[in-house]
Amino acid sequence: MHRKFIALIVATAVAVTGLSAAPARADEDTARIIAGIAALALLGAAIREHNRDDDPPVVHRPTRPGTTGTMPHRPNLWADSCALPAQCLREHRVGCGERITVLGARCLNRHYRHAGQLPQQCRERVWTRNGLRQGYDPRCLRQNGYRLARR
Repeated sequence: MHRKFIALIVATAVAVTGLSAAPARADEDTARIIAGIAALALLGAAIREHNRDDDPPVVHRPTRPGTTGTMPHRPNLWADSCALPAQCLREHRVGCGERITVLGARCLNRHYRHAGQLPQQCRERVWTRNGLRQGYDPRCLRQNGYRLARR
């Protein structure tokens, strides 16, 4: 298919050049060649000027989806270290109906990452009907700068 198409183009080109070929003088040919070279030079200069990049390179840094490209506010990790989980607050009956409120030690170990740094003077052992319970006195912790977080 391609061979037939190319042969047709070549045959047409030969026929057209044979018809339009007229005796020309060397002066006219030289003038046309010089004019063609000048036109190509102008065209090349215009293309080079168009492609010249005068602006400094722009660096694009992709951002993660959902961000504006600025650093998000980093939370103060120490501000929450004084907020004790309110879910650990337990009320136990001791003796003759007396009630005592403590923050359960096991619950604090599970839900509070700084449980090992709580003041030992606030640690209490409470004997209940269900056995020995360990916890921390909320009043003592409050006096040492700790507070209960909202539920």
